[in-house]
Amino acid sequence: MENMTDFQIKFQRYLFSPVYSLVFFFGLIGNLGALYYFICKIKQKSPSNIYIINLAVADTLFLFALPFRIHYHLNDSNWIFGDPLCRITGTIFFANIYISISFMTCICVDRYIATIHPHTYLKLRNTNLAALVSTAVWLVSGSAVLAFMLTCPLSSKEKMCFEGFTQEEWSGLAPFSISSLIFGSLLPSAVILVCYPIVACRIAGIKNSTARGARRIIYAILAITLLCFLPYHVVHLVYLLSRLKDNKEEDSNDEIYVLRRLTMALVSLNSLLDPLLYYFATGHYKWRLKRLRLKKKKGVYSISNGF
Repeated sequence: MENMTDFQIKFQRYLFSPVYSLVFFFGLIGNLGALYYFICKIKQKSPSNIYIINLAVADTLFLFALPFRIHYHLNDSNWIFGDPLCRITGTIFFANIYISISFMTCICVDRYIATIHPHTYLKLRNTNLAALVSTAVWLVSGSAVLAFMLTCPLSSKEKMCFEGFTQEEWSGLAPFSISSLIFGSLLPSAVILVCYPIVACRIAGIKNSTARGARRIIYAILAITLLCFLPYHVVHLVYLLSRLKDNKEEDSNDEIYVLRRLTMALVSLNSLLDPLLYYFATGHYKWRLKRLRLKKKKGVYSISNGF
């Protein structure tokens, strides 16, 4: 497949252009608003606040790369901005998937410990630990992103960016793709899908506004994971297995091509939906936080507004 077919070019134009434009406009408003609120308005920050700030930063970086992708698809998949910007924007696009889900996993683990082991959480609860964990996420992700950016192929096809790879180019991409899928996608997703239902069941019997707020943020993260991330992971896994098994050009199968593009559009929606997560995290549907306190009610401990 030396060139993209007319169907593929038109499919990308009519799918990605409106979806990315919508994500860029509303996502930028939501994430910049969240950064302003959590950084400037909240004086006493909890660990979850630290993770939310980092998640909003990752989403904002992704959103600033979207206009280049929008232009690319509106211009019939012709990249005019040069190889360096292709590498930077393309890497940021895919790195956002793994960085975002990493910080959502951090929020998940933080909520799990706070709910299931409240006394341990009170001992561990400090922003220095959260800042250390966040720094580790950025260092590991940044090192992987830099290595990928410097060594990955772009495409042998003229004016294309991050698609249409030949089998030879794919052999260089395969180790990155497999490692990122396992350690950056499947394992963090498993943590979220296992821990959060446990937390939800644990607080189901608590009848107060704090528990209701906790359940909302739990359901929000589960919904984002199931809607945005899980379909992409599953389709990407199928795609990786098919490429490892068969010696053929990328996207030579129209069904896989359509599914991959649809799930790429879905995964970009996480930057649009994350502000809803920030909104729930403030509690009681108001952009404010209460101080953490430990209550005991009918033998069940709960962390009050620990988000």
